[in-house]
Amino acid sequence: MKYQGKKAVVTGGTHGMGLAVVRALLDGGAEVLLTGRDVSGVDLPAHLLSSDASRLADIDELGAVAEAKLGELDLVFVNVGYATLTPYAEATPEIYDRTFDVNAKGAYFTAQRLAGLVRPGGSFVFTTSVAAEAGIAGMGPYSAAKAAVRSFARTYAAELAPRGIRVNVVSPGYTDTPTMGVTGVPSEVLAAFKETGDEITPLKRHATPEEVAAAVLFLAFDATFTTGADLPVDGGLGQRLTLPV
Repeated sequence: MKYQGKKAVVTGGTHGMGLAVVRALLDGGAEVLLTGRDVSGVDLPAHLLSSDASRLADIDELGAVAEAKLGELDLVFVNVGYATLTPYAEATPEIYDRTFDVNAKGAYFTAQRLAGLVRPGGSFVFTTSVAAEAGIAGMGPYSAAKAAVRSFARTYAAELAPRGIRVNVVSPGYTDTPTMGVTGVPSEVLAAFKETGDEITPLKRHATPEEVAAAVLFLAFDATFTTGADLPVDGGLGQRLTLPV
């Protein structure tokens, strides 16, 4: 089995891309600890921990549980995310703070807390977004928070390289997940958001969670001489491809 003997932590692992990574790891024989704000609906042979990435006490508990259940780690997939579709004129300090607390602060301090558990040759993979490099209306705080993740992933790559630990980023575009990556959106708005994604993505469709998971696991285990990199999984959206007339 491809991941036999490997030990991994996946934050934001209860649905979508995180859940696809968890399933692939388990199918490959890995031992996995997954987190989410509510893990009660997860029925998988994995260690489960309800955890809020915006709370430093929860992050500290994650570190303690990971050490007790798994010991040394081969992979930490930092996949927490929070986004709203909010035009700038309607943005509030509460939306801004929640967005940065989960996406940026949560990701940064999760990596800080777990770095000491990652064995030489292990890796971190962070989820950012094509939005980090694009101006997507209604996603100002989210785009900026994910750009921050991209920035500090480079720094973590530099700081952990002496221990032989690689740090990379996967940047999905529009992906078919239950929420499409946004919170509190009416179904008709979500449908329009999905339609827009299909229209503007050069490959004219959304990614599946499994396609993003394949990229995450490539960076985690196969790309052994790659660190500090950003792998787009966006159907060409972020590459500004033009189609033949």
